Amino acid sequence: MTEIESLVNNVRWDHVVVDEDFDAGNNSSKLFERSRIKALADERELVQKKTFQKWVNSHLIRVNSKIQDLYVDLRDGKMLMKLLEVLSGERLPRPTKGKMRIHCLENVDKALTFLHEQRVHLENMGAHDIVDGSARLTLGLIWTIILRFQIQDITIEEYDNNETRSAKDALLLWCQMKTAGYPNVNVRNFTTSWRDGLAFNALIHKHRPDLIHYEKLQKSNAMYNLNNAFTVAEEKLGLTSLLDPE
Repeated sequence: MTEIESLVNNVRWDHVVVDEDFDAGNNSSKLFERSRIKALADERELVQKKTFQKWVNSHLIRVNSKIQDLYVDLRDGKMLMKLLEVLSGERLPRPTKGKMRIHCLENVDKALTFLHEQRVHLENMGAHDIVDGSARLTLGLIWTIILRFQIQDITIEEYDNNETRSAKDALLLWCQMKTAGYPNVNVRNFTTSWRDGLAFNALIHKHRPDLIHYEKLQKSNAMYNLNNAFTVAEEKLGLTSLLDPE
């Protein structure tokens, strides 16, 4: 629930006289706001789905496999088990043959059991959620796997106070240190700080100044900056492009 919806729903209308025209206008405004919120949520989910699907395929390519639809192709559990084997380097139990629902549930359960053994916490998630193609829980599962196998081990030790930051905080701090001093770059988060593409280019330039002509980039040309960074990263550094400039 957004702050706007919360405010609207918590207003006390006791003893308040509202004429019909005002009431109609208010309802119209609430309907518009709710439809806008839903549209933004749908757009966010679409971006997440596309990004996570690219991430999954960037690892499955190592075993000559690929998914076409994140919500559909993980339902039988087989691709999910392959993904976990690639990421962990360990062998999971052999997948159950067959395409019936019971076979799919068994395979997904094998994958989830493996994650539990890896001490991955899967709150309120069962094999049936993935088999039924739940968009929200499938996205949640993939994000949990990303955290466990690619982000969790990132740490930066701060020698001045002997504190160790982990995962997201450490990654943010690393980005801040690597982009410090670059004109028009001020990394404060993982959202708005990256929109104009300069931070991505600065990160590449910091490590490979021969690949990026940073001084020629303009803050106002976000699409060019983003395309430039993603193309160079993929073609010159072998980093799979998980994001679209848009």
